[in-house]
Amino acid sequence: MNLIDTFQDLVAQVPEFLQPLIVALAGAVPFIEGEGAASIGIIGGIHPVVAAIAGIVGNFVCVALLVLLGAGARDAVVSRRRAQLKARESVVVGGGDGAGSPVDPTDAVMPVEETTPRKAKFQRAFERYGVPGVSLLGPLLLPTHFTATMLAAAGVDKARILLWQGVAIVAWTTLLTVLISSVVNAVH
Repeated sequence: MNLIDTFQDLVAQVPEFLQPLIVALAGAVPFIEGEGAASIGIIGGIHPVVAAIAGIVGNFVCVALLVLLGAGARDAVVSRRRAQLKARESVVVGGGDGAGSPVDPTDAVMPVEETTPRKAKFQRAFERYGVPGVSLLGPLLLPTHFTATMLAAAGVDKARILLWQGVAIVAWTTLLTVLISSVVNAVH
């Protein structure tokens, strides 16, 4: 049994008033997202509008938390690195470390980060399409959770990330809700 089957079974087992909560929880899961959660809800018998809203809310709340946490972590790392560089520069300018030994100026160079294939794919898309493009096209490549976190780590403004991720989540969830609803109605 996979995660999608688990959510579908859970939707069928809980009282009707709790079903949107299960859909919202599914929307918070990467790779299920708002559109997958809405589909789970629709197939489980929830009204398509309720399922879509629940999926959107669950997906967006999780993405918003990740953006806020990611931006906070980035700010902490950047602040620490700036403080380290400032301390190194003051030692280099002073001509030594205070103990009489010379300081190697190459010590101030930060280590180069290794790039994973996922990061490289994101970076190429980000350079080509910007925040709106990565947010709107992102679900075709990566879950919104990853895209939003990478945008925050790149230093993009939180409000801008949340705006475009919100637009993307609403658009994709609405599109899939209409599609799944049409299929379910055609079958019944």
